[in-house]
Amino acid sequence: MFLFLEVFCTLSVLSPQLMDPTLIVITGAASGIGLQLARHFQGNNLSLILVDLNLGPLENSFSSSKIHLIGGDVAKEETWHQVLEKAKEIHLPISHLINCAGVIRPGFLVDYAISDIDYHLNINAKGAILGTTLIAREMKFQEFGHIINVSSLAGLAPVSGLSLYVASKFALRGFSLAVAAELRDYGVDVSVICPDLVQTPMLDIQLEYPEESKLTFSGSSKILQPEDIVKEILDLMENPRLQVTVPSSRGLLAKIAGAWPQLSEIFRNSLEKRGIKNLQKLRK
Repeated sequence: MFLFLEVFCTLSVLSPQLMDPTLIVITGAASGIGLQLARHFQGNNLSLILVDLNLGPLENSFSSSKIHLIGGDVAKEETWHQVLEKAKEIHLPISHLINCAGVIRPGFLVDYAISDIDYHLNINAKGAILGTTLIAREMKFQEFGHIINVSSLAGLAPVSGLSLYVASKFALRGFSLAVAAELRDYGVDVSVICPDLVQTPMLDIQLEYPEESKLTFSGSSKILQPEDIVKEILDLMENPRLQVTVPSSRGLLAKIAGAWPQLSEIFRNSLEKRGIKNLQKLRK
């Protein structure tokens, strides 16, 4: 029953009204999906606020008067106040917030450092939750806006070896689904996108932890590219939906594993063997 309701919600359109972008905020904009998004929007001459802890790659690539860079930790409130102040300074309402910032540090519970708990939860969950909260309150008064939070298929199904990453992505996904209902009456959409493995620096990190990451690689040996996720995000901007999984086939499996985790245990050995095989191919 719960799986049926989730699939129904995933397919549901949140708002029939299309919204032209006025100002787009992207976090994690210096690499991976965030960087690819920034490049796309720059090519369309859109106004952007790009947020990242490391501005080096952005300063070397973006010099348009329509692109504004903010260096800061998304888990700190002051960073988001800088975003809001910049929007007021350039006299543009924020139409879209796309939270791409994310980190991963594989590790089993008996091995990972205690500091890794804050590391994952602060950036992957707290940062996006904080930004969604502060910017959605502005969007409420505008009576328009769209927030897209990048979670993961690991936010749908548990993946041992990545328990802290899983916890942070479950939290972000759950928060996004909950506040979407609260904001809809104000004309503000919230979407959460849950991709499989994407060719980003985070994937490179996982390759260095084959034992902890083997379940992550248990799907197809074909890895998604940042451009694939950009395409899905652009489609979400034109056709807002509550939740999207990429690819949808792996998303369905993740939903089943999340709803009935005991089933995934039945197939654990075969999935781990497949993951190891795919890892070996990728590390060559």
